[in-house]
Amino acid sequence: MTIGGSIALIIIGAILSYAVDYQFSGVDIRVVGIILMLGGLLGLVIGIVRIASARRRPVAPPPTVREERYYEDPELRRRY
Repeated sequence: MTIGGSIALIIIGAILSYAVDYQFSGVDIRVVGIILMLGGLLGLVIGIVRIASARRRPVAPPPTVREERYYEDPELRRRY
């Protein structure tokens, strides 16, 4: 889950928890909103930890590339 997705879950959960006043039979909208906020918060923490750990990892230098070019002698080509 990306950081943007986590923030979206937090916003949707807050809207469901605090702004919606609708009743379903057997479903509490406020509890669903709190669960979404907690899931978004957990995803946000995991995303930030992944970004922080990726930046601390040492980067290996790129492998050196050796390029060699061989040219044919036009005189040799004419002989064959």
